Amino acid sequence: MVARRRLGRRFGWLWAAYAVSTFGTRLAFDAFALIAILVLHAGPTKVSVLAAAGLAVGAVVAVPLGPWVEFRRKRPVMVAMDLTRFVALMSVPAAYALGLLGFVQLLVVSVVVGAADIAFNAAGGAYLKAIVRPEDLVVASGRFESTNWTATVLGPPLGTAAIGFFGPVLTVVTDAVSHLLSAAGIRAIGGHEPRPVRAGTKEVRLRFGGLFEGWRYILAHPALRPLFLNTVLVSGLIMATSPLLAVLMLGDLGFAPWQYGLAFGLPCVGGIIGSRLAPRLVARFGRHRVMLTAGTLRACWSLGPAFVRPGVAGLVLVIVVEFGLITCMGVFNPVFAAYRLDRTATDRVARTLSAWSVTSKATVAVMTGLWGLLAGITGPRVAIAVAGLLMLLTPFLLPRHDHTPHHERDLARSPT
Repeated sequence: MVARRRLGRRFGWLWAAYAVSTFGTRLAFDAFALIAILVLHAGPTKVSVLAAAGLAVGAVVAVPLGPWVEFRRKRPVMVAMDLTRFVALMSVPAAYALGLLGFVQLLVVSVVVGAADIAFNAAGGAYLKAIVRPEDLVVASGRFESTNWTATVLGPPLGTAAIGFFGPVLTVVTDAVSHLLSAAGIRAIGGHEPRPVRAGTKEVRLRFGGLFEGWRYILAHPALRPLFLNTVLVSGLIMATSPLLAVLMLGDLGFAPWQYGLAFGLPCVGGIIGSRLAPRLVARFGRHRVMLTAGTLRACWSLGPAFVRPGVAGLVLVIVVEFGLITCMGVFNPVFAAYRLDRTATDRVARTLSAWSVTSKATVAVMTGLWGLLAGITGPRVAIAVAGLLMLLTPFLLPRHDHTPHHERDLARSPT
């Protein structure tokens, strides 16, 4: 079976490290927003500013990291970024224990973690492409995606329950420790990783001009450009409404934290289903058709949360809407991730992924800030509805033509 291919020892350790850090992060689902709401008593505008400023500044800080990562061994970079996230996150419970935790510290930690996330993911994507055969990229990406959604199913309910019993900072400690364990797992991969080749004066040019090389490469690529525009806008619209929905459910509608966690944890079963189906769907229908169909269907759900009401009916509505959205994302994401790696030249992967992540995070930051201002004027419900309507336009940005050569299409569909 496609999904049961053996991908080797190095991939196994990389996958294990990803699993433990992802579970820790999902356990701390919206931890900073919940701390801001429950501990610092912040309103919708301030919560949105926290999410937006951390992403925006983190993205700016991460801009030079793309070319820096490109010409270094990827495993040491990933270990360094894991340790950076561990130290930054542990400063939050330390300050909380001393009664010194404030809004500014949450902003600073968000910036550091955001920049480290971008560098880690850029290095991880380049390393994955180096250790996995092109025909196995969809399977490998599907396993990461399945792990992500499994952690999301379990993490938010457990995390919000832990917040109810032990306070809002415990999950941040767990997240920090998970990055420490991830660093240990990546070191356990072992073996020799050759240093990327650099040539004299070209290194100097790349150090400065290379800051923008990732964007130039993406925007000049006929297959990557439409996917770039689509995915950046979709993630921006989804994430911009996340703090608003938290304020609406936890504040205006009076849902308990465990209900909020359940509403976003349980539907992630759809992500597991979608990611498990993705390799089989690609083998049967082809990568482009699956990507186009799933990318279109995922745009049809985001209007639903604008109609949430108090009580069981409102909770069920959120669960159903999120299940539909996440199932479509579970299919789309691994196919898209594999396609992006496959279509990116090996010596440009880190810069391309870094530019992609920087743009996505900056867009999320800007849109989160704008939607926070809109919610301050109109209320969270109207702002969520506007985002849902705009989401319906995003399928028009998906690539309508398959740019994959015919022999590569046949390889992608091969079940062995």
